[in-house]
Amino acid sequence: MAVFKPFKAIRPIPEAAQKVAALPYDVMNSAEAREAVKGNEYSFLHVDKAEIDLPEDTYIYDEKVYLKAAQNLEKLMQNGVCRQDETDCFYIYRQVMDGRAQTGLVGCASIDDYINDVIKKHENTRADKEKDRINHVDYCNANTGPIFLTYRNDLTITSLIEQEMEKPPVYDFESSGVRNTVWVVDKSSTIEELRTLINGVANFYIADGHHRAASAVKVGLKRREQNPGYTGEEEFNYFLAVLFPDDQLSIMDYNRVVRDLNGLTAEEFVQRVSEVYTVEPLSARPADLKRHQVGMYLDNCWYKLTLKDSVCDESNPVGRLDVSILQDNILSPVLGIEDPKTDSRIDFIGGIRGLSELEKRCSQDMKVAFAMCPTSIEELMDIADAGLLMPPKSTWFEPKLLSGLFIHKLS
Repeated sequence: MAVFKPFKAIRPIPEAAQKVAALPYDVMNSAEAREAVKGNEYSFLHVDKAEIDLPEDTYIYDEKVYLKAAQNLEKLMQNGVCRQDETDCFYIYRQVMDGRAQTGLVGCASIDDYINDVIKKHENTRADKEKDRINHVDYCNANTGPIFLTYRNDLTITSLIEQEMEKPPVYDFESSGVRNTVWVVDKSSTIEELRTLINGVANFYIADGHHRAASAVKVGLKRREQNPGYTGEEEFNYFLAVLFPDDQLSIMDYNRVVRDLNGLTAEEFVQRVSEVYTVEPLSARPADLKRHQVGMYLDNCWYKLTLKDSVCDESNPVGRLDVSILQDNILSPVLGIEDPKTDSRIDFIGGIRGLSELEKRCSQDMKVAFAMCPTSIEELMDIADAGLLMPPKSTWFEPKLLSGLFIHKLS
């Protein structure tokens, strides 16, 4: 069974929460982050992307960046903008976007559950990205960004959380079109009841944040080596997470754009595509794509691609994903993109940017775009349960969890 425990969060004072809270480090580049923090010395981007406070030519993985991050985190505490709670608490974090709400419980998950696959994964991680966050967590001595976890909904847990939400929140603000509301659960009997219920859940699943999770675990293991007498109760044995019931989550499309047609003419390429999909020209952008349908944008025209019968093996939980079908039947054999993780000819665009972004890229530096039907949360869990991995860039979750509202110190 999974472990989930309360902790003493470092968090903003209520009047500073909106200024501190920031989008996660990996959804923007350094230039975008420098622009985002103008006029806001409290933004958590000063911690999560500390290179913005160093000369523009600073290498983003330089030790100076991690030292600056730790310094900026300490500064937020020293000037009273962020304070640490005196007792262990759970926190409830609700986000509302476009009328849809998702409500999660903030606490700490166990690195042993990650190691033993009680916390299930569906993506591989990259060593360079892991090393960056390992250094960040190690130098800051803290988990600064929460891992987005999910579990199969338990109505008893949901009911108890909803009861707590009848109390006044500590934060309630809007950021980038998303309403963010936070409650503190500090009553010991309620904490124990939540802890008991959640620790009866069989498995957690990483929805988003595989690199942050892997890095937090490796820092925890490093601290164990440094402290051979550890008991398992130390904070470095746990990492910051927000736990959401699966039926509240929504996955958006994660679309593909490709730079060229691998030497084919447009007509030849469409002919190759028609061997796998039924190709239907459209007079407008595709709407409401269903499973096994893809929107294709080529030479200023949209097409709807519908998968032909018997192309994929429906018994294969990875092979039947639409992103896998496109990769295995078009991107690799026709366009020559064998490894989408490393091939510079392909790029990935989150559905939050809309189909207009695909058209824009095809007018600038790309030749063809593919609008995907979103992967479902059920498909994600089935693949994780089978111990399998999804292709890269299979899921895009919105809204993103803001950083800076909860910080977990490792000691």
